[in-house]
Order: sequence, then C-alpha cells, then structure tokens
Amino acid sequence: MIKVKNLSTSFYGKFVHKNISLNIQEGEIFGILGGSGSGKTTLLRQMIMLDEIQQGSIEIFGYEIKKLKSAQREYIKKNWGVLFQFGALFSSMNVIENIGIMLKENTKLPQDIINDIAYTKLKMVGLDADVGKLYPEELSGGMKKRVAIARSLALDPKILFLDEPTSGLDPYSAKAFDELILELRDMLGLTVVIITHELDTIQNVLDRFTIISEANLVFTGTYDEALKENNGTINKFLNQNKKG
Repeated sequence: MIKVKNLSTSFYGKFVHKNISLNIQEGEIFGILGGSGSGKTTLLRQMIMLDEIQQGSIEIFGYEIKKLKSAQREYIKKNWGVLFQFGALFSSMNVIENIGIMLKENTKLPQDIINDIAYTKLKMVGLDADVGKLYPEELSGGMKKRVAIARSLALDPKILFLDEPTSGLDPYSAKAFDELILELRDMLGLTVVIITHELDTIQNVLDRFTIISEANLVFTGTYDEALKENNGTINKFLNQNKKG
C-alpha cells in the first residue's frame, strides 16, 4: 500500500532521515516510533503530501507521489483520512458540520444527504446522535478524537493516518480509542499508519512498527520480534515507554 524508498531529509544541514526504506502492507496497522525530533511526524507529513520529499521516493497506491500532477494529487488525497494530534476540529462548527465538511467540499451531495452520512459516521465511532449538535468546546478529549476520526472517515478512505491519537487521554479513554481503531480496521478493511509512543498501543494495536533513531530505521517488525532483537536502542525505547 505504501512504499518508502531511499528517503533522505535534512533541515539546516542535519539529517532526520538518512536513506530509509520501508513497506506498509494493505490492511495492517503500522506504527512509526521515535524520540522527539526523530523525524516521525515529518515522515507522515511527507506521506500525506504536506512536506516536500527531498531525496528518494514514496509510493502510495502504486503512484510515486513526487511525480503526480496537481489534479492527481487531489484525487489521491481523497483516498485517505488524517487525524492530527489535537483533532483540529473547527470550533465555529458543531460536530455534524465538522464531520460533513469534507463531503461539502468534495462532493455535490445535497445537505440532507451529507447530514445523514455524517450521523452514520458519528455512530460508527461510538457516539450518540445527540452529540451531533454539540460544539468542540462541549466535548471531552476522547469525544473530540472520535469526532475527528468520524470526519476522517467521511469520504470512505482506504488509509487512515493518525498522529499521536491517544495523546492527552486518560488510560480508560486511550484503551477505548485503541479498541475503536481495531474495530474500524476490521470493519472497513483500512490500512492504518500511526505515530505513537504509547506502549499499550504498541503492544495491543500495531501489527508492525518501525523505530527511527539518529535518522536511521533501527528496527522494523512486530513487538515480539523487537523484544528478541536484544538491541540496546530498541530496548531503551520500549523500556522508556514501560516506565512512562
């Protein structure tokens, strides 16, 4: 589904990616891990065409995104949904308007149909219809994340990109959100790419993950495989998560 090949990225003469390559398979939940400033968010932003690819290539759906023309880029973007770290809901819109904005901007559907779809997506993420009339300021942190997921599903994407989706949530809400991601993947056949540092998510949600350290990929595989590596960098990262 996604191929990163020989990707190098630098800022002010410092590499954050140095000739890295990885493949993300269709239908898997894949994690991008790394310390602060390791380049994990930059990698995700390059995948979704928000940041420029400096050297190397990224292919999504078989297309090398650096070579796409503007119209092709816009078409491809409709096939993925994005959840940014803090939800990025529009404060001036209620929940249903937030979910429906992608449909309003990208389709010619009448408003009543857009609202019907938005309510369906709201139910899909485990929220009641009466939440639809609320505004972001009236929602808990967990509810905001669920609404943001519902919005990302509005156009029935094939891929979900999630940036620290459980950041700031209490343990109960974080566990419930992890369970939601698994349910949505299985129900909709999604491919999911997650930036995370949460050990529970790493252990219980991710099929595979990669760890970025000092601009290189020091590991790509499953949690069990990571434990068997007996690598100091990998162990230190996972142990830090255990303590945190």
